[in-house]
Amino acid sequence: MTGLPLPPVPEPYYLPFHYGALHNIGVDYLVEPGPVHELLAERHPALSAADFGGRACVSLNYQLYFAQYPTGGGITEEVEINVIAHPRSAADRLPAVDYGQYARGHDQSRLLGIARLHVLCDNPLAIDAGTRLYAEPKHPGWFTAVLPSLNAAAVHDRWSVACHRATLGPDGLRRHEEELFTVEADLAGLDGEPVVNTPVTGYGTDEEGRLLAGPLTVHQPYRFHPLDARTADRVRLTLGERGPAEGATDGPTREAVADLARLVGDTPAAGAWTYQSAPVAAHHRPYYIP
Repeated sequence: MTGLPLPPVPEPYYLPFHYGALHNIGVDYLVEPGPVHELLAERHPALSAADFGGRACVSLNYQLYFAQYPTGGGITEEVEINVIAHPRSAADRLPAVDYGQYARGHDQSRLLGIARLHVLCDNPLAIDAGTRLYAEPKHPGWFTAVLPSLNAAAVHDRWSVACHRATLGPDGLRRHEEELFTVEADLAGLDGEPVVNTPVTGYGTDEEGRLLAGPLTVHQPYRFHPLDARTADRVRLTLGERGPAEGATDGPTREAVADLARLVGDTPAAGAWTYQSAPVAAHHRPYYIP
């Protein structure tokens, strides 16, 4: 047998990991490439940032998902801070796509994937799994979110996600009130289009410097909302504390805010994409029996 061995799947994990439900919003920013190249060289040296007309792409990705296990279920929230990138060794295999084509899934090679800079998560098991299975730079965080829902009196395409500081201790996740950043998106009334942009290739670099690639397949289309000068203000990113306090043990958490400030700053959003799992059942209104 020739070729590279597959990365190990440590106990107690089992792959593929199946999502029972997924609610997801992503926001893309086309930014100056210099700081992006510097961070990739430091954290993912085998990757190179995608070039979209002389700009790099930084992507925020919020997920709320449910998973069912033999003994019950679990709910997880997380935010990824990513750069759209590809392996340096595969540069000659890349299709020539602009940002709009990439966002609509035209890169069928799936070489353009997400290089994870930070992943903040409220589930200790998911933090461990992401770190050990996919070499994700995954750290504790917790979230307050307002999402479109069929269980609300009115349904609007408005999303608000605030990420708060958290730490891990012997008793699990400890939540702190400090707000790290907030993403607000009001997509109501904006034209959206269905796009098939998965599998998404997620890249990670392990402690030995090896590049890993793991695909995520979503089985229904996303909705993509291209944004321009007239509509970019529908998405707002607000940053909080930028850097760890002296002696703090949660440096990577606050480092995420500093990297967002450095990479994105006040750059307007270029696009937003959403996904909400379809309901599988409905419990209806009761009625009286005479």
